Amino acid sequence: MLRNGRWRALCSVILVGFLGLWACSQDDRPVTVDFSRTRSVEDAPPASSADLLRVAVSAMVSPTETFHHYREFLRYLGSRTNRRVELVQRKTYGEVNELFARNEIHVGLVCSGPYVLGARRGIMELLATPQISGSHEYRAYLIVPKDSPYQALEDLRGKTFAFTDPDSHTGRWVPTSWLLRLGERPEDFFSKIIFTYSHDNSILAVARGLVDGASVDSLIWDYYQAKDSRWTSKTRIIRRSEPFGIPPVVVSPALDPAVKETLGTVLFTMHEDPQGKAILDELHVDRFVPPQAAWYESVKALLTSLSNPTKGNDAAP
Repeated sequence: MLRNGRWRALCSVILVGFLGLWACSQDDRPVTVDFSRTRSVEDAPPASSADLLRVAVSAMVSPTETFHHYREFLRYLGSRTNRRVELVQRKTYGEVNELFARNEIHVGLVCSGPYVLGARRGIMELLATPQISGSHEYRAYLIVPKDSPYQALEDLRGKTFAFTDPDSHTGRWVPTSWLLRLGERPEDFFSKIIFTYSHDNSILAVARGLVDGASVDSLIWDYYQAKDSRWTSKTRIIRRSEPFGIPPVVVSPALDPAVKETLGTVLFTMHEDPQGKAILDELHVDRFVPPQAAWYESVKALLTSLSNPTKGNDAAP
């Protein structure tokens, strides 16, 4: 179990550092931690407004960081499509998928896991994939505090662990699959589990020694390591997963085909425009490329393995 002093410290950091809501539990169930309030869209113009483009950015990083990183990108998208762009944020990946299911979202920058779930339901389609450092792939990083003695996943037995989101591919599904191969379930293997709802929050929790380990998106860890390593430098990577298709840009199947085509053109030529390239450089993205469904087959396969585990391992994502 997480010692009371460390757990109080974790809650304090969440409250002060992110000015958000928090919840602590004293039982053995996974603890849900809400690091930040999300933006309300109830008073926004209806999604059917002719010039409105409602864009959801899944909380792969915390809401404040998301707004900071993507503000110029969304402004660019709006100016090049001659549309009003509205940023929609929700705490969980599942909430974003439900907005797609209700046709309340036009475009989404989503994690590969929610994309696979959304494609399975027929509520989202691939539009573009970021190319980063010449690759359309990314990995899960298993990280621990830099000065900790842990060298492998097995060393974290009985320790505290941070998952990102219930539907996060790198932040939950991958480490769960690693444990299933060991014949273990996360809730039995770890003494305490928390959900941070963004990869930067998971990095911070590990860096501060508030949890003993976490699995995070390699793109997020690498981005902060290059831009501002104050927290990543306090962590250590002890395992890397196989490569998977990078989180894509998706659209609603209900979106006007002409608008989809325009969006694709804007994204695929963005790196050729000096203003667009400057924005991409800030995001550490080379360019956007036409996606291939095959890039996400390994994500689908992992989800299938979790949904239909081997006998004796009945955990599901």
